[in-house]
Amino acid sequence: MSWKDHHLRSAIVQTVLDRAAADPADPELFADLPDLDRLFGGPEGLLTHLRYRWNNHLAAKTDQAMTEGKSVADVHLELCAEQPALRALLDAHLHTRDAASAMAR
Repeated sequence: MSWKDHHLRSAIVQTVLDRAAADPADPELFADLPDLDRLFGGPEGLLTHLRYRWNNHLAAKTDQAMTEGKSVADVHLELCAEQPALRALLDAHLHTRDAASAMAR
């Protein structure tokens, strides 16, 4: 992946998160993103990327919390407060992942 593609991917992620902050269930959330298919393989690929991002941040915060004596529930709530648009987007599109998983079986 070139630096140009990396920056385009980052811009797509930020655009979608900005849109999700207004309405995470908006049917136009993934509209007018010309490089979405090429760089992510479509909306499902972007959602997979965003799930990975969430899980990665949660794992890092959980590791840190273990040394600080925080509960996993507290860490989860803290991350939800830090990244509300990402959490709302993933929650609004849970059905997308479930449908894709069911179709793969």
